[in-house]
Amino acid sequence: MLLSELASRAGATLDGDGTVRITRVATLELAGPGTIAFLANPKYRAKLSATGAAAVIVAPEMARETPLPKLVSTNPYATYARVATLLHPTPPPAELGVHATAIIGDGARIASSTTIGPYAVIGAGAVLGERVRIGSGCVIGAGTIIAEDTLLHARVTIYDRCAIGPRTIIHSGVVIGADGFGMAEEAGRWLKIPQIGRVVVGADVEIGANTTIDRGAIDDTVIEDDVKLDNQIQIGHNCHVGAHTVIAGCVGISGSVRIGKNCKIGGACMIAGHLSIADGTVLYGGTSVGSSIDTPGAYASGMLPLPAAEWRRVALQLRKLRELVERVRALEQGGRTAASAQSPGEDER
Repeated sequence: MLLSELASRAGATLDGDGTVRITRVATLELAGPGTIAFLANPKYRAKLSATGAAAVIVAPEMARETPLPKLVSTNPYATYARVATLLHPTPPPAELGVHATAIIGDGARIASSTTIGPYAVIGAGAVLGERVRIGSGCVIGAGTIIAEDTLLHARVTIYDRCAIGPRTIIHSGVVIGADGFGMAEEAGRWLKIPQIGRVVVGADVEIGANTTIDRGAIDDTVIEDDVKLDNQIQIGHNCHVGAHTVIAGCVGISGSVRIGKNCKIGGACMIAGHLSIADGTVLYGGTSVGSSIDTPGAYASGMLPLPAAEWRRVALQLRKLRELVERVRALEQGGRTAASAQSPGEDER
């Protein structure tokens, strides 16, 4: 596309020669002829002067730092996302319609514009909306509803009666609607509790590879609109994830957790069950959450990285922390007792 067309379609301001032809996106460091790169993080500004890109995407305050043709935006990263989508659109399916090897259950309703790949299985009574794309080897349970323009990559499994909203993207290996971890203990043995809820996923959600979302025990597990889930996340039964929340990889969320809207949860966070997290909360990577968070803000736990020898010294000192607290408490108590003994009594006064 011409740079001027990209500016118009991406909602950015054109600065420079709009007749430059752009064929793909690239990083500042590896860009070459015909490419457009972006600068969103100021720490990479030194690469701007050396880039081989044909054009760049920058914030207004960075526009004067390069003579290259540019798209100017207050949010360069979002503009890059739009430009990349325009230059690198999702390719159409190789074969439209239902593949001959697919298995379609009784009573399934499949829109004429839906594509179903090889060896996919669609359960009885399932409903697939317009322009849904089902990759090879997917399994869609009985009674599941998948709304329009949703894309399932290969080998996605969605259990019975779940509901997936429009324009959702689900990557390979995802399992939606497996039984939650519900057990009751009796006489030293475990009784399985039937998981009779569903998983309900909203619109414009993206679910990364090998992520698992358990069905509700009684009520539904709910993922609201525009939630973005990274790879290898576990979401337990009865959880509710608010709209526009993003969760990075390897996060573990126990059952019955309610996460608010517009939250940002870093990789490898662990969240205990039956907690609530306020709207707009930020959890740094590796944070362990053992109690509810009622006030929005940024939260972190764990120890910052140290050289191994120093870490061992700190760990040994932490083991003695309780003893130290007791000694300080005893000293304070002794000090108060001594001060009380030295105070004049009523008769003396």
